[in-house]
Amino acid sequence: MAVKIIQTDQKLTLDRGYVISIVISNFKQHKDVEVHLFRAKWDPEEYAAYDWPDIIGNPIPQAKEIDPISARKVLLETFSEQEKDQIIQYLKERYKILLKEIRVSVLQLPIPLGLIGLSEIEPQGDIGIIEFEKVPNYPLDFPVHGIYNLKMHPEIMECPPIEI
Repeated sequence: MAVKIIQTDQKLTLDRGYVISIVISNFKQHKDVEVHLFRAKWDPEEYAAYDWPDIIGNPIPQAKEIDPISARKVLLETFSEQEKDQIIQYLKERYKILLKEIRVSVLQLPIPLGLIGLSEIEPQGDIGIIEFEKVPNYPLDFPVHGIYNLKMHPEIMECPPIEI
């Protein structure tokens, strides 16, 4: 399993902003499924502590509805440096055989108004959520969820039985 740190010119100026995704080699009969991880909960005090006008940018042109709360969730769902390190260690120990890659990058600021948090995407059909904290012996003190879309990944074809 490779851990890839994606470098950007932007320096992290907030106490959080690390974005993590994983690639699972074989998941639900699909190959190399990318799962985007996110924090599922945060404290109201943390929400109130940020200077949102400096963090949220201009609206994206294709946004149908503009909800400033949704754009704020994009930041709140990212991880601090300590959380990032804990998640990587957990994944390396628990899922080392299943994972092909762990990718880490820094959230680009400002966050365009009109983006929504991953927690707002409803699981349906090929889109699903993994709730890691529900796995037995989950060691982290914060919930981590992952969202995936199986339509984005090729199915693993089953070989027909060979008759001899």
